[in-house]
Amino acid sequence: MSLGSQRFSRGRRQFLKELGVGAAALGAAMAHAADAGSQPAADMPTIQLGPHRISRLIVGSNPILGYSYMGPHCDRHMREYFTPERTVEFLQQCERHGITAHQFSTVDRRAEDLRRLRDRGSKMLFICLHSERDKIRAAIEATQPIAMVHHGGATDRLFAEGKSQRVHDYVKAVKDAGVLAGVSAHNPDCIKRVADEGWEVDFFMTCFYFLTRKIAKVACETPTLEITYPFFKDDPLRMTEVMRQVKQPCLGFKILGAGRLCTDQETVQRAFQFALSHIKPIDGVIVGMYPRFFDEVRANAEYIRRFGQVKTAAT
Repeated sequence: MSLGSQRFSRGRRQFLKELGVGAAALGAAMAHAADAGSQPAADMPTIQLGPHRISRLIVGSNPILGYSYMGPHCDRHMREYFTPERTVEFLQQCERHGITAHQFSTVDRRAEDLRRLRDRGSKMLFICLHSERDKIRAAIEATQPIAMVHHGGATDRLFAEGKSQRVHDYVKAVKDAGVLAGVSAHNPDCIKRVADEGWEVDFFMTCFYFLTRKIAKVACETPTLEITYPFFKDDPLRMTEVMRQVKQPCLGFKILGAGRLCTDQETVQRAFQFALSHIKPIDGVIVGMYPRFFDEVRANAEYIRRFGQVKTAAT
């Protein structure tokens, strides 16, 4: 055998040996993941929303709907991934990891997904983000949510236009329909005003970033292109301060900056730790997930377990 052939033979044997080790490790990891995924997630931290006990981590719907906040190419990427079947399987995976609530919007696009999920035996609870007062009862009939929440962008716009009473009327109509009523906003001043005026809201949805500065006629410190959103670093400090001041539960959203804090898992972990250490024990977080390349469901559930356990005083 020539020297070149001997080297090739040794190299091939080494390659096959490494391949075998790698395959065994991969198989063990997959088996472990399957075992863990089949176990009940009883240790998931929970909060109270009216009469309902829900997981402190709520799965959002922006990735499912293709709202990436990253531009049209990423939007399309998400929409192509989240087929109706894959959407239902994704929500089932969330439920297996102890996530018991899903915040959704766009009733016409989501009603069938939610029906299919329920038909498969899911007990997941739904929170509907919405803003059309005349369609409240139709939305409730189609999706059976535990709560209806006035859409944040619409809230910010109506407040800026001096039409906050329309938001209040929506809240009253939701209460009359027999489900929990919430108000969402990106502008922390809207949340504070609703609380100060004593509206009959059961909870708030609170964006960590004031993305509607232009609507609210608040000047941005740094000019941005029209297509971009103003994600300012200190916005979460202001919103979480308001969240701690109001008595109602708050559900913080965009805690990862719509993907801007997802460069690596250390960054994601720090974002979860920040959020959960700056909100009230009765508050939760809504997180959209896109598990195409990484098991975000498992990771995010673990971060909630690690940082979201509410400490109680010893008796």
